[in-house]
Amino acid sequence: QYSPDSVAGADGEIDPTEITFPGCSCCSSSCVAAECPCLCRGENYSSSLCLRLAEQQEQRFSRPVFECNSLCQCGDGCQNRLVQRGLQLRLQVFRTERKGWGVRALEPICRGRFVCEYAGEVLGSAEAHRRIQAQTAQEPNYIIAVREHLHDGRVMETFVDPTRIGNVGRFLNHSCEPNLFMVPVRVDSMVPKLALFAAADIPAGEELSFDYSGRFHNLPGTSREHKPLEEENRLRKPCYCGFRTCASFLPWDSSLFSTP
Repeated sequence: QYSPDSVAGADGEIDPTEITFPGCSCCSSSCVAAECPCLCRGENYSSSLCLRLAEQQEQRFSRPVFECNSLCQCGDGCQNRLVQRGLQLRLQVFRTERKGWGVRALEPICRGRFVCEYAGEVLGSAEAHRRIQAQTAQEPNYIIAVREHLHDGRVMETFVDPTRIGNVGRFLNHSCEPNLFMVPVRVDSMVPKLALFAAADIPAGEELSFDYSGRFHNLPGTSREHKPLEEENRLRKPCYCGFRTCASFLPWDSSLFSTP
């Protein structure tokens, strides 16, 4: 079932459409960082509606991204409303040679531009673990676990499953040298939209991919991925990205296969 946005999972534990953030009272058509409380919370977009990649790379940690929301008084044309507008590019789902379905761009995409959301059912931890453990080694796994490491040591987890309900993002393949990277973007509440941005200028026709482990723009050690035991390789799936730096297998996180 196609859904452009994430929806509450069958467990009903988390509702991504719930509005819990207050809105800004900016009266201008487009908010400015010095005055807008939404923009003051974290990172913001450039005048060309791209994520400020250069600033993120210079910082030890990525700053959070908060967009203006449905309670804000600024207009729909505010430049701090980007991911919530949804897909704006022409993309194509196509059959790859070895990786099953994939997604490619039908137009050039400039570095830092928002491409699409990884949308699906937003699950609580218990339901996400239950679904993953119920899968066989032959079944494709679409469930993604995003962990945000806060400055005070806390870790926020978000689980999204587009297996039955999702959007074009579910067809994106992994790559050890990806041209997209994922950023949790918050609009109405602390439940983030898992937004994918271009890591480089992407020509028309090139396959789009991201690193399933979340290594891109993250410090070493922030991912729970580890070198698996030899017997765990039977559960792993081979990587066919084709790059010289290919790790041979798709990213592995054994914690998802244990009881939370």
